[in-house]
Amino acid sequence: MCGIVGAIAERNVSAILIEGLKRLEYRGYDSAGVAICNLAGELRRSRRIGKVAALEQALGEEPLPGHLGIAHTRWATHGVPSEANAHPHFSGESLAVVHNGIIENHDELRQRLERLGYVFTSQTDTETIVHLLHHTLKRLPDLADALKAVVGELHGAYGLAVISRAQPDRILAARSGSPLVVGLGLGENFIASDPLALRQVTDRFIYLEEGDIADIRRDSLQIWNAAGTTVQRETVQFHESAEAAEKGEYRHYMLKEIFEQPRVVQRTLEGRLGATQVLVAAFGPQAVELFARVRQVQIVACGTSYHAGMVARYWLEELTGIPCQVEVASEFRYRTVAVHPDSLFVTISQSGETADTLAALRDARSSGYLASLAICNVGTSSLVRESDLVLLTNAGPEIGVASTKAFTTQLVALLLLTLALGRARGTLDPAREAELVAALRALPGDLQAVLGMDKAVEQISALFAEKHHTLFLGRGAQYPVAMEGALKLKEISYIHAEAYPAGELKHGPLALVDSDMPVVTVAPNNALLEKLKSNLQEVRARGGQLVVFADREAGLENGEGVHVVQVPHIHPLLAPILYTVPLQLLSYHVAVLKGTDVDQPRNLAKSVTVE
Repeated sequence: MCGIVGAIAERNVSAILIEGLKRLEYRGYDSAGVAICNLAGELRRSRRIGKVAALEQALGEEPLPGHLGIAHTRWATHGVPSEANAHPHFSGESLAVVHNGIIENHDELRQRLERLGYVFTSQTDTETIVHLLHHTLKRLPDLADALKAVVGELHGAYGLAVISRAQPDRILAARSGSPLVVGLGLGENFIASDPLALRQVTDRFIYLEEGDIADIRRDSLQIWNAAGTTVQRETVQFHESAEAAEKGEYRHYMLKEIFEQPRVVQRTLEGRLGATQVLVAAFGPQAVELFARVRQVQIVACGTSYHAGMVARYWLEELTGIPCQVEVASEFRYRTVAVHPDSLFVTISQSGETADTLAALRDARSSGYLASLAICNVGTSSLVRESDLVLLTNAGPEIGVASTKAFTTQLVALLLLTLALGRARGTLDPAREAELVAALRALPGDLQAVLGMDKAVEQISALFAEKHHTLFLGRGAQYPVAMEGALKLKEISYIHAEAYPAGELKHGPLALVDSDMPVVTVAPNNALLEKLKSNLQEVRARGGQLVVFADREAGLENGEGVHVVQVPHIHPLLAPILYTVPLQLLSYHVAVLKGTDVDQPRNLAKSVTVE
């Protein structure tokens, strides 16, 4: 969940490192630091608590010019946010390491190194790596040889980069369970945990595989795989516009990404719809044959992606008749699972590097599943590379920690999967499929219409400015949407918010309802509308303040304590996608009113690459 940048060049790399950290700050922002081998051959560093801006200011006051350097932005896992715990970590004045991930046997390594005389200055697991490497260099003086020996002793997940004052012509990098990418330049090369960090200097990348070790020099690159064999990895040209990482006219990345949803949903649909049907082959060359055999679906995901999976369960069981189970990855991976014959294992992740989801996929390989399918936003991610089938969401870089466009494109991808499975198994009526394909084609325009509600939602947000608790209600497939709405509000406004199926209101949550607890409800015009209206009356009878996002045809109107925001009509099965957007806008405007850090909420990071 931290960010790594490294560079070796003929020019001064200090500014490159800082710009890279800024672009990675969504991955962690408890502290930041840089280590540079300066023009005098000394290894120097600067570290600061807080955001990259504090480090940038420090380097403005005391510059660290040099041709070789590594940098890091941190989200704390071991040790509180402090300058001592910030990366890079040194061993003596000769060796520096930056690290993403968790070293599970760090206590054992620390005790051994302390017996050897090493003095630890931090609480981090990372410091054990740099001291162990320093010790190993005494018997294996080549940095690559020493690193190969060291990683054999590390248990856990790591993406790391190393520089040495004694060998100032190279950066060594190693990857196991935490992503790393090499950026290729002309007479200069780079390393980062995300290509986004290096888009200002290159558009050519090599993604390190599990177990790879890379020796990065100014004019060469050598990679060894986990077996120690020299390998060649594919060079990938990155085509995404660099402007995708800029806020442009928007105040926050989150707002920009909310307003990008019509465009990215259109992009997710491109090439996947025929005139009246979903193109099953879009899922891969094996998809037609495999989908015809699927008798059950197991979905595994975390956070927002888990909510997307919950919506998909309603779609799959209604449209295809295929039973579907949805579980949180961090729970699924630690229990004994009974696998039904011909089960499709589906993982959902924005980054494709979510630690628990990846671990669940790896465990599933030996559990008897028919095949694995990844729904993901990053085509070069570990999840994609390790799955049998893939459907990319094509949402583009999502910088705001609170997921928005990634969620809606996941829903679109899951509906495409549902239609593809129903068609392959012959359980979906062709006329209904054609009806839903037409609704999907119209979806970008529907989303654009919902974004026109922004001012109305902003006005409603004032009701929440002084509140501390909120309930969200939904029925059927709108229940997971209510869960996602509650998650967004708590993530960025720090208001305690919970979601319930509306029918559960009288089974406990109704005790909390009063004039100080707003109740937010999503009310599309579907078969459950009349039952939902009864639930709303229960809230009003207790003096609760209702905010209702309702279909224009639902017959709901403003009244005392009832604030109705009318939503354009849409096909009922696509309503979860549409109704997500006003809830995103609500959480955004409430957070702005409360003055919180919308894009980088406290205690959270964008890409959860550790447990």
